[in-house]
Amino acid sequence: MQTISTTQTIRPAKNLHGSFRVPGDKSISHRYAMLAGLAKGTSRLYNFSTGADPHSTLGCMVTLGAKVNTQSDGTIEVTGVGGAFERPVGQLDCGNSGSTMRMLSGLIASHPHVFTLIGDESLSRRPMERIRKPLSQMGARIDLTEGHAPVTIFGTPLKAIDFATPIPSAQVKTAILFAGLQAEGVTSISESVRTRDHSEHALRAFGAELNRTADKITIAGGQTLTGIDVAVPGDISSAAFFLCAALLFPDSNLVFDGLGMNPTRAALLDVLTGIGLKVKVLNLEEKHGEMVGTIQVNRVQDGLKGADISGALTAQLIDELPVIAAIAPYTQEGIRIRDAQELRVKESDRIALVAKNLKAMGAEFEEFEDGLHIPGNQKLHGARIETGHDHRIAMAFSVAALRAEGETIIQNAEVASVSFPEFYTLLDTLAER
Repeated sequence: MQTISTTQTIRPAKNLHGSFRVPGDKSISHRYAMLAGLAKGTSRLYNFSTGADPHSTLGCMVTLGAKVNTQSDGTIEVTGVGGAFERPVGQLDCGNSGSTMRMLSGLIASHPHVFTLIGDESLSRRPMERIRKPLSQMGARIDLTEGHAPVTIFGTPLKAIDFATPIPSAQVKTAILFAGLQAEGVTSISESVRTRDHSEHALRAFGAELNRTADKITIAGGQTLTGIDVAVPGDISSAAFFLCAALLFPDSNLVFDGLGMNPTRAALLDVLTGIGLKVKVLNLEEKHGEMVGTIQVNRVQDGLKGADISGALTAQLIDELPVIAAIAPYTQEGIRIRDAQELRVKESDRIALVAKNLKAMGAEFEEFEDGLHIPGNQKLHGARIETGHDHRIAMAFSVAALRAEGETIIQNAEVASVSFPEFYTLLDTLAER
């Protein structure tokens, strides 16, 4: 179904304040939906992400034989297949979701059917070889088209492997863990840079056992999962746009309720605190292994510092880098981002699009193959923003537009619904003009 292209006009704001809750975490929603689909019994998923991507995952679960019902309050009920996915009638449509395609490949590879995973034009350009290599080592047969989707998987029994991830990727790690859950033997994964650990928490929540040392995760095959009732924490990657927006106004005051505070994603708050964000934790508790809290944020009064983001820090912030770059001109010292080649193979070439839109708004910068250097103490003016049909680019430059001179037009603004359908309504509610 084609989506009608829309534009969104962003007017400058004077301040930002309010208390709110961001939608359920997209990464966690994907994982809960997949494991609920495989598990025995019915799971109830509260505060499930409203973004299109996790709903692509739910659609794939239905195609594989799970039953999915949405209650009037938004609760998602998933009755799983009890460990045995059905032969799909038709293709598994992953939409725009790389998370769905990569992680689901590991989940289904041991089931005795032929599966074809497809996606939209953007997803069909993203690299899939990174999952084929480890899954093939486990015995799976996977066909790609020049390294990309469509992905055809010929299901077969799998054997455990010891695998060291060549690039930091929570999606690749998850695909291997999901395959290892159903393989013969004990699978181990070594990471040089620790990636987000939502999969480990989700697997334990559904009843699986796995072990973690400083740099290695092990999981035994042949384990079964049981459905659970669980609430999805608020998405800190969605909150990132408002956290960065709060930095733009000396008198900003935002309260985030029920926000996911997973330590493997705390780098965002660390970096923004270094730039000039004041964060006060009002409440913090653990739910199914995930830390969930309420925080209040303000901006320091003596101006914004800069940041130098590289190495392991880049990997930890990969999804948030576009919005950090978009507000970089407003800092005093500027922001330098390196080791971010992965941004060029996301939903778009995010480095190129950030550079193009910064230029359109009047900013000076230096572009590298693996990042950007954006000096501070710059003024931006309104412009027409090209999103490249990328949700994070659309939202990042909507934030930058709040401090620009004049109005900014966001083209293809509807793409924000991939992860955050409520974004523009919420932005308008919180902005004081």
